[in-house]
Amino acid sequence: MQGELAGKVAVVHGGSGAIGGAVARAFAREGARVFLAARGRERLDAAVAAIASAGGDAEADCLDALDADAVAAHADRVAERAGRIDIAFNAVGFVHVQGVPFAELSLADFELPVHRYIRSQYAIAQAAARHMGDGGAIVSLVTPVSRMTGPGYLGHCVACAGVEALSRHLAGELGARGIRSVCLRSHVIPETLEHGSHAREVFQPQADAAGVSLDEMMRAAAESTPLRRLPTLDDIAAAAVYAASPRAGAMTGAILNLTSGALVD
Repeated sequence: MQGELAGKVAVVHGGSGAIGGAVARAFAREGARVFLAARGRERLDAAVAAIASAGGDAEADCLDALDADAVAAHADRVAERAGRIDIAFNAVGFVHVQGVPFAELSLADFELPVHRYIRSQYAIAQAAARHMGDGGAIVSLVTPVSRMTGPGYLGHCVACAGVEALSRHLAGELGARGIRSVCLRSHVIPETLEHGSHAREVFQPQADAAGVSLDEMMRAAAESTPLRRLPTLDDIAAAAVYAASPRAGAMTGAILNLTSGALVD
């Protein structure tokens, strides 16, 4: 199969989810051999079947992205089967508390997203980088909360800011080997709410507290952006393909802004 990623080997963590699945399908359409990883076998198998039905090449393994040893062993297996890893994309998500002000936020609720998002990104990046050479790309995903002051997003803010900082540092660490590190900063994606994403569990309590439906909350979020819209799964997948492709060969330590203008710097 020909395409922008023809001959590339891509690992997609969180590959059974809405975002990870969309990115994995896009990678496969562009010619990459895709290895999906997530915790749930049933949804992983469905994701692989969808890629195969479209003529793509995909395999899947169950693992927990918080288990660094399991992530490393998985990368070793991928490299053994495919010869190397060219692309690592992290779409792993975790249910966490939002909407609770600092004075009422427990230390455990603050720490949970900080620990899990940064730990998983570290483990995934390190495991993949060991098998990458010139042209490799590590692509991460955050939200605009990394630059927002709340209220009610402290843990997620620090988590996303930490992933961005990690991505920038990796650009310096790995650049001499020709490995790039790029971060996608996306606003909320309404489609994920209908595809089993953890986003529903995160946002539903906020909508309930405001006395509105989730649809109303998403429409208000869209109207608050300069473009009067929110990103789609296709937007994210296309940006991921670009970030991982040779077209972005001079890009590293960068953040691709997919917030519809909610953030403009």
